[in-house]
Amino acid sequence: MEVVALVLLSVLLGGLVLLLLPVWGKKTREGSETEPSAQIANGQAVPEKQPTKKQKQQKLRKEKIQQHTFTHPLLASALKAHSGNVTCLDFSSNGKYLASCSDDRTVRIWSTKDFLEREHHCMRANMEFDHATHVRFSPDCRAFIVCLANGETIRVFKMTKKEDTFIFSAAHGDFQKKHKASIINIGIAETGKFIMTASSDTSILIWDLKGEILASINTNQVTNAYASVSPCGRFVGSCGFTPDVKVWEVCYNKSGGFREVCRAFELKGHSAGVCGFAFSNDSSRMATVSKDGTWKLWNTDVEYKKQQDPYLLYTGRWSGKEPCRIALSPDARVVAISSVSDITMYSAQTGEIEEEFHSVHGQVISDLAFDTSNKFLVSTGDRAIRVFHNTAGYRAAISDMKDMFKKATNKGTKDRLQQQIKDAQSALDAVCKQRN
Repeated sequence: MEVVALVLLSVLLGGLVLLLLPVWGKKTREGSETEPSAQIANGQAVPEKQPTKKQKQQKLRKEKIQQHTFTHPLLASALKAHSGNVTCLDFSSNGKYLASCSDDRTVRIWSTKDFLEREHHCMRANMEFDHATHVRFSPDCRAFIVCLANGETIRVFKMTKKEDTFIFSAAHGDFQKKHKASIINIGIAETGKFIMTASSDTSILIWDLKGEILASINTNQVTNAYASVSPCGRFVGSCGFTPDVKVWEVCYNKSGGFREVCRAFELKGHSAGVCGFAFSNDSSRMATVSKDGTWKLWNTDVEYKKQQDPYLLYTGRWSGKEPCRIALSPDARVVAISSVSDITMYSAQTGEIEEEFHSVHGQVISDLAFDTSNKFLVSTGDRAIRVFHNTAGYRAAISDMKDMFKKATNKGTKDRLQQQIKDAQSALDAVCKQRN
């Protein structure tokens, strides 16, 4: 009897286990789903095994950001030597060189005559313990200055030419850190007399070339969105939260000594904050772009000392998004506006859209500029620098010269204009042939 009882008890226990097994398995699976990163051992959570160094490297290679690809018939070239994002561009005053700085801790100097070549050689200057956010050539092209990202100050590099290359050497001692907020732009006057730095609060500082502050400007614009030195080297402009652009003149006495900074004029007409502005090569024209969805072209060749205000030449509309940048061709015939990673080129005379380039860069466009010859528009927003043919500039120049030819009465003038029209048309035809 005892044996029979034990057998019956064993059968009952076995059946009970079979009934509870699915339930227990379900709970186990639910527990593993809610705690995927740990295992239970001796009542404690044990982390999963960490990946090896080799596995981490393989994962990084897989996740490495691929270079953004862009093609367009008007793309003259793409300069690709930086290993980090390019933050700023600047052309030398003689038009021979383009400087670019990047968060890869280098500044590279490119020859503009190589823009249409297959290979693009450049010279490299290294930034020790920091990287540059902005770069500007000196007027004599024998030096350049950079704004240091971490140091929030200015460093000067001298350029010594040896045969066909440059040797770069940092000047002894950086400028003292004076701005309380981050620096948004820097500039050197074409006269070689002063350096400008502007920060994101409301301050602009005017320095001499040795790093001593000559003057401090409070823009009273709540925040500064952009500031720059005019190509003629006389003016400093600023825009920001307010719907206007303020321009000051940096004045010197007859012996060349600094005298003062005085208000020159203002550009008033936008109904919302101004995002950016640009000067023409002779500073007689300015272009502005605003959050109100318009861009404007101004005649700034006025006698402001006699209280004469700049006057509006044209108002155009743009439907882009911020962040945006604006560039005005040196001859003031073409306006280019970037919107995030797109670029639109407008006729400065008619306001019509001349060219559109979409998804030019893999990130927000960080800089936009025309070269000094009016032939190219250059942009950057990732590791590449893209150079476009300025076909809009060719068309505008041909149209203007044809109008001048009709009005000309002197045979010599007519012959000269006719030859210039022919040359410009040939250059445009060559670009259009590549496009088709």
